[in-house]
Amino acid sequence: MGRAFLSLGSNLGDRVAQLREAVAAAPDVVAVSPVYETDPVGGPEQGAFLNLVVELHTALDARGLLAVCGALESAARRERRERWGPRTLDVDVLWVAGEEVDEPDLQVPHPRMLERRFVLAPLADLAPDLVTPEQLAKAEGDVRRLGPLDGVEGGS
Repeated sequence: MGRAFLSLGSNLGDRVAQLREAVAAAPDVVAVSPVYETDPVGGPEQGAFLNLVVELHTALDARGLLAVCGALESAARRERRERWGPRTLDVDVLWVAGEEVDEPDLQVPHPRMLERRFVLAPLADLAPDLVTPEQLAKAEGDVRRLGPLDGVEGGS
């Protein structure tokens, strides 16, 4: 069993419900960060995202976690119409203890993790050992901390 982190985000439909359902369906979750609302990065004009990070204690490797990400996105009926476009659910493998992967369909640690405040802020809540204050300060984007997932209201 090892430590791993997934990033989850939603900006279509009932964002809160989609995050709740994904967290409930994810295997081996031991902690859930607070929810952050963020403006989209890149892509077309679209609504704000709700983002969070989950910590797993799992026997799955990075490739197995990528399969989990795909299954969670499919359950949320994610459609891939354009790169960085709006989505019901986006799930990424951020970090897996003891693993580095550099393949066309999977890179771990996530290659843009340190650039994105919407990833680093919730990750720092769960794993301050993985995110330095300097890294968080350099990350791009504004985030608004909304609180724990079970206390966040509304979704669309």
